[in-house]
Amino acid sequence: MKQNKWFLLAIISSVLVILYEFFKWEIVDVITEFMLLPLAFVLFGFFIVATIKAVIELVKHRDLKPIIVQVVTIALLFLVPFNQINLRVDFELHQSKREEVVKKIKSGELSKNISDQPTLITLPSEFKNLSSGGGEVVVAKTSGGYSILFFTYLGAMDNFSGFVYTPTHKKPSEKAFDAHFREMTKMDRNWYFVSSY
Repeated sequence: MKQNKWFLLAIISSVLVILYEFFKWEIVDVITEFMLLPLAFVLFGFFIVATIKAVIELVKHRDLKPIIVQVVTIALLFLVPFNQINLRVDFELHQSKREEVVKKIKSGELSKNISDQPTLITLPSEFKNLSSGGGEVVVAKTSGGYSILFFTYLGAMDNFSGFVYTPTHKKPSEKAFDAHFREMTKMDRNWYFVSSY
C-alpha cells in the first residue's frame, strides 16, 4: 500500500512540473511574473522531494516504478521543447481569429482607442484572449501597411514576446516596435514570433 502511495506521489509531482513547463506563459498572464518564481520553487521542490523518496524506495524496497517516473520526467524536461510546442499550438489555434483582427484594423473597424498610447488598440471582449497582458495589440505603420503585434508575454520594461503580422513578406522592423528582438522565427506567411528583453 505504501509503495503505491510513493508511485502516486511521483506521478503527481511529475504531472505538475510538466504542466508548469507547458503552460508557464499562460500562468504568468494570470498570476504575474513576480509570483512565478515562488510557484516554480514549490512545484520543483515537491518534485525533488518525490525524487528523493523514489530513490529511497528503490534502495529499501527495490520498487522501480517511482524512480522510473521521475527519470522519464527529467528526460522530458531536458528533451522536449515545451515552450516551442506551446507557441505553435497557440499560433495554430488562434491564427484565423488574429487574421480577422488584422482585417478589422486594416479596414478601420478597429482603431487606436487608448488616448495616451497612440500605437495601442484594446481589443473587443471576443478577441481579448488573442493578446496577453490585457488584450491589447501594438499597431505600427510601416511603408507596406500596418504591422501588428499580438503579445504572448508582456513583462516589465522592454520585455515582451508575441506574434507579429507584417503586411509584406519581410521580417518585422525593430524600429516599428521600438524594440531589440533577441529572437525572431517565421511562423507562416506574413507572421513571425518575436521576443525582446
